[in-house]
Amino acid sequence: MERKTKLKAEEGRQDIVITREFDLPLELLFRAYSEAEIVEQWMTTKVLKLDNRAHGGWQFETKDPQGNVVFRANGTIHEFTPEKRITRTFEMENTGFPVQLEFLDFEALSDDTSKLTMQIVYRSAEDRNRMLKLPFAAGMNKAHDRLQEVVNALK
Repeated sequence: MERKTKLKAEEGRQDIVITREFDLPLELLFRAYSEAEIVEQWMTTKVLKLDNRAHGGWQFETKDPQGNVVFRANGTIHEFTPEKRITRTFEMENTGFPVQLEFLDFEALSDDTSKLTMQIVYRSAEDRNRMLKLPFAAGMNKAHDRLQEVVNALK
């Protein structure tokens, strides 16, 4: 089955461009990234903080059934323009990956469809290539499939 989320990683560069078209109106797609209750559902993680404004911040955490933290990530929001753009940093704690910069652009394609374009910039091409060796593409596609499923229920 073809993945709906597309990744473009040009050789020698330190960024990845991710695109995905959704069968969702722009407003619902943006809410999936900006409302904690929705983020928790499709990302299957706890939102500890989501302060959507310039100089705001965010923090997500996932625990195993025994209560041990298995994933924690955080960042600063640099730009928050509703239904248009979120610019933020992203740092996974305890992984050895440095902080990355993310530009999320939201676009209406029609009244019922929209597109997300993410550019993720890493400190170096080597850091980006290390990320690509993980099941990053499959994980991103799976997360976006889940986003579509969760947000469809809000229509």
